[in-house]
Amino acid sequence: MDEDAFNMSLRKFLKKVGVTSQREIEQAVRAAHENGSLSGKSSVQAKVTLKIEAVGLSHDIDGEINIS
Repeated sequence: MDEDAFNMSLRKFLKKVGVTSQREIEQAVRAAHENGSLSGKSSVQAKVTLKIEAVGLSHDIDGEINIS
C-alpha cells in the first residue's frame, strides 16, 4: 500500500466530508430556525455514521451543536 497516496486521498475525502457537512447543517438549522421549530432550543443533537463496507467499518459519532 502506498502510504502517501492513501494519506492524501483520505485527507481529501475528509475535507469534502467536513465542508459538505457544515454547509448542510447550516442550511438545515437556518431553515428550522426560520420556521420556528428550534424556538427555545440552545443546542441540537447530531449523529454521523461513517461506513466503509469494503473493510467492514461502521462507526457512529454523536455530538451536540450549540445554536445560540
